[in-house]
Amino acid sequence: MVAFEHPHGMHPPQSQWELPFFDMHHRKMAPRLADWAALQSVDERDDRAACKDWVARLGRDGWLRYCVPAAHGGALPVLDSRSLVILRETLAFHSPLADFAFAMQGLGSGAITLGGTSEQQAKYLSAVATGQKIAAFALSEPDAGSDVAAMATRATRTAGGWTLNGTKTWISNGDLADFYVTFAKTDPDAGSRGISAFIVDAPRAGLDSSTHIHVMAPHPLATLRFADCQLGTDVLLGTINGGFKLAMQTLDIFRASVAAAALGMARRAFAEAVHQAKHRSMFGQHLADFQLTQARLGEMSALIDAAALLTYRAAWLRDCSTTQGAGTPAYTAAAAAAKLTATENAQRVIDMALQMFGGRGVQVGEKIESLYRDIRSLRIYEGASEVQLLILGKSALK
Repeated sequence: MVAFEHPHGMHPPQSQWELPFFDMHHRKMAPRLADWAALQSVDERDDRAACKDWVARLGRDGWLRYCVPAAHGGALPVLDSRSLVILRETLAFHSPLADFAFAMQGLGSGAITLGGTSEQQAKYLSAVATGQKIAAFALSEPDAGSDVAAMATRATRTAGGWTLNGTKTWISNGDLADFYVTFAKTDPDAGSRGISAFIVDAPRAGLDSSTHIHVMAPHPLATLRFADCQLGTDVLLGTINGGFKLAMQTLDIFRASVAAAALGMARRAFAEAVHQAKHRSMFGQHLADFQLTQARLGEMSALIDAAALLTYRAAWLRDCSTTQGAGTPAYTAAAAAAKLTATENAQRVIDMALQMFGGRGVQVGEKIESLYRDIRSLRIYEGASEVQLLILGKSALK
């Protein structure tokens, strides 16, 4: 598969950026990104090589600068959720792997932006912005996914710093990253209040990242095993036992952008379906001439619009409102609604689009077939749909 290959001259729509959620700099950035995307050609048959290629391109041409603040080479003074939404929606429209590469640079370095010392920020953030360092976020464990407090990885103080022992899994950019923001228990009896964050450079003695995880939509994933992994005194990120809060703050920044990635995939599936409907001949007319096709396209359009408005609202809330910004119940509920609705709606849209392709829809190598595989994980990672439902339900009861 080669990304950014447009047999139908497809480009993502731009009219949504005129909505009042966005400012002038967003409206100027979006078409530049779309034009840039149309010029790229990345061979994605090897997902690990492709991710390295994407990080290099995104860094070289300035798009990774939106992952870090201006003080460390970023494009804007602070991380801007609406810019992240535009980037992820546009990249995912063309290549979910490009979106993945971009998103992990932000997620993997976000905790350093939020809680790092000036020395840590200087060491890592500018390198993330240029693509010189690949970032990763190591939170999940075999028995601690949605239940973060159940993590078993331990960080123990030593005379020279810290020793890490334990296992992390489902780690994006595993065995590819130059550093891992890693969360471990420093007070094993304190639940989520006993978690701290550490920056672990790779490669490193005591860290084994060689176990790759193969999934239905190829992405670089691996299991990390820490066995008496020795770290210095300068690797603690943020405050001792403050790791859970730091992890949740980081995920909060990027939750609306996960919705945007789903939205980009849904928009691509819709564009593919419209093209198919206009050009597929059946019973002496085109597929688009049948009222059932028109009704299906109408349903897909409404599902996309509903997801888009919730996604843009969540990003706007975080960026613009001083009274209802990040970390408040209003934003948490808005981000949950966006993530839930966009990922679930995108799954429905892509499924309906695939149905319109008939047998071609399930043929390996077809864009709609790869989208069908790509969308599925978004309903699970960074807060499964069931977790978002619980957040919304508890918000309603308050």
